[in-house]
Amino acid sequence: MLHDTQSQDHRPGPVKGSSRRSFGRIRKLPSGRWQVAYTGPDAHVYKAASTFDDEDTARAWLAAERKLIDLDEWLPPSQRGQRSKRRKVPLFGDYASSWIERRIVKGRALKPRTRAEYDRLLESVLSPDFGKLPLTAITRELVSVWWEGLPKTATQNARAYSLLRTILGGAIEDGYLAANPCHVRGAGNVTRAHKVTPLTISELAALVEAMPERHRLLVLLAAWCSLRFGELAELRRKDIDLTNMQIKVRRGVTRAGGEVHIDTPKSDAGSRDVAIPPHLRLAIADHLDRFAEPGRNGRVFPAAQGGTLAPSSVYGRAPTARRTPDGGKQYAGGWGFYRARVLAGHPTMHFHDLRHTGAVLAAQTGATLAELMNRLGHSTPGAALLYQHAAAARDAEIATRLSALATGGMV
Repeated sequence: MLHDTQSQDHRPGPVKGSSRRSFGRIRKLPSGRWQVAYTGPDAHVYKAASTFDDEDTARAWLAAERKLIDLDEWLPPSQRGQRSKRRKVPLFGDYASSWIERRIVKGRALKPRTRAEYDRLLESVLSPDFGKLPLTAITRELVSVWWEGLPKTATQNARAYSLLRTILGGAIEDGYLAANPCHVRGAGNVTRAHKVTPLTISELAALVEAMPERHRLLVLLAAWCSLRFGELAELRRKDIDLTNMQIKVRRGVTRAGGEVHIDTPKSDAGSRDVAIPPHLRLAIADHLDRFAEPGRNGRVFPAAQGGTLAPSSVYGRAPTARRTPDGGKQYAGGWGFYRARVLAGHPTMHFHDLRHTGAVLAAQTGATLAELMNRLGHSTPGAALLYQHAAAARDAEIATRLSALATGGMV
């Protein structure tokens, strides 16, 4: 027996292949899609009107139904259409702006940089097509047509799609939609075009040597302590403990809308104590004496004229290359990180890649996944696993070279 587009089943027993939980059940179908069902307050079992692309989306739908029950706002699906006709459905643009304004993640409002990025995607990518439409007018077909018509900017498209799907997930929780119309397979995933290659110890040393003196420690701490640029720019003298060889990461700098924002890290894991490798002690002490601002609250890496250090003043300008008679290259001009990375043999590396280098070096020492997460300030294991995999690949390369030594170059 069916309730409109959802089915009612008086036998809520477990289904083979399903995942039973305190509320509802989720199962993966042979097609690879996910089906959700739960027992309503009326003791009937209800299934979602459609299946879902992934388990996370299925869980979100189930959580939305549970929320309606908890708020005593739940109605059988057959009656929801009648209620929605009496309730004014907002336009997507109005609802999305309100959603961004009241968005809470892990008990916190959005950080300024995240909010600025959401506002940008909403204005430039989502609103032109969806802004003037009621939420209920956004269908699977409309989302698919929109996706196919986007320009070939893979990263931005994936972020815009993920934002659209999350906003419409909020509309489900608020009772405006029964199901999420975002069902474009793989649309929220993107393969990064920039390939990160960790530096060797000698390459890192060359990079540091080519940096201006006042920014050499910046590079050393970014690599050996895996700190982000925003964390480094907000370091104060009181955050560096040379007695116990620790750096206390408690704040970070972000830039959004042309303004500088100093705030706590995005997640609780971001606030952490990072052990300093002992070989950096003298370099840190020398930098504090020569370049840091005075006082306990003085910036460790101030701008040349005082205040918060800007990325552009560190990145500098790339040198120009000229061919030499022997077919090589000679570099002239340039300054800062962009010049140093060329001299170190990595002309396309990003400053953030130094953090990757440090993470791989830590993984090569045998650091566990939990230890890497703690050192890097990651709240989930996904990113930290990348560094372990990179370290494993590097270890295989080392093993191959050892065999080459043992066999006189024949492997």
